[in-house]
Amino acid sequence: MKADVKPKPVIAGEVEMGGILLAVENVSLSFGGVRAVRGVSFDIRKGEIRAIIGPNGAGKTSMLNVISGFYHPQEGTITYRGKRRRDMRPYLAAKGGIARTFQNVALFKGMSTLDNIMTGRTLKMRRGLLAHALHFGPAKREEIRHREVVERIIDFLEIQHIRKTPVGRLPYGLQKRVELGRALAMEPELLLLDEPMAGMNLEEKQDMCRFILTVKDMFNTTIALIEHDMSVVMDLSDRVVVLDYGRKIADGTPSEVQSNQDVIDAYLGVAH
Repeated sequence: MKADVKPKPVIAGEVEMGGILLAVENVSLSFGGVRAVRGVSFDIRKGEIRAIIGPNGAGKTSMLNVISGFYHPQEGTITYRGKRRRDMRPYLAAKGGIARTFQNVALFKGMSTLDNIMTGRTLKMRRGLLAHALHFGPAKREEIRHREVVERIIDFLEIQHIRKTPVGRLPYGLQKRVELGRALAMEPELLLLDEPMAGMNLEEKQDMCRFILTVKDMFNTTIALIEHDMSVVMDLSDRVVVLDYGRKIADGTPSEVQSNQDVIDAYLGVAH
């Protein structure tokens, strides 16, 4: 995994801005007459766990989709590694080191755990489709190298016992772990996690928290996550941004956000 990869050189023009890896500036996103995101600005600092929280329908997943290029905002800009864009494109996000998991697990259900995680290595492969189909010479050696990386991810996530199991047969908690493995296979600099603990029991949540903290500390990965379990958010996060009806209503440390009256009102359902 990342621990076995040499640090990437910093390319001129792509250095972080004072420790800021990604900045969202005045982003607005609408679907017809529905305003999903309204003039939201915040940043993600290199090496932190940045939580995005809010009630259902607050615009959290829409914001992750903007960052990763699945949605293109009508207003605002995104600055990633010093490069400012009106919007992000999915292939630019992937090539630039942004990986993500999804609120609803997005795996190839008929494929094994190992093969699903291998799909995360696609951008790292240099040989063409035909060469890999022939499975000969340089292409074969390249695949072996990538499989070694995937096997280390499987060991790290403690899922050796399901490496050959089709993921469609796995319980939901293990599917979420496989999806995390696929994202890690991309060796991301910024990892976006959309409700990584949804549908998990207490033990599964504890395991996922452990994996997330290890990814941050050992692999120096910056993480932005959406999560509804407030105890998890407050334990894991360095900073929290709170959305409500598409607007940012708070931004700060977990303790600052917990004591913010607007946040308390939003979660208690006080009329706006």
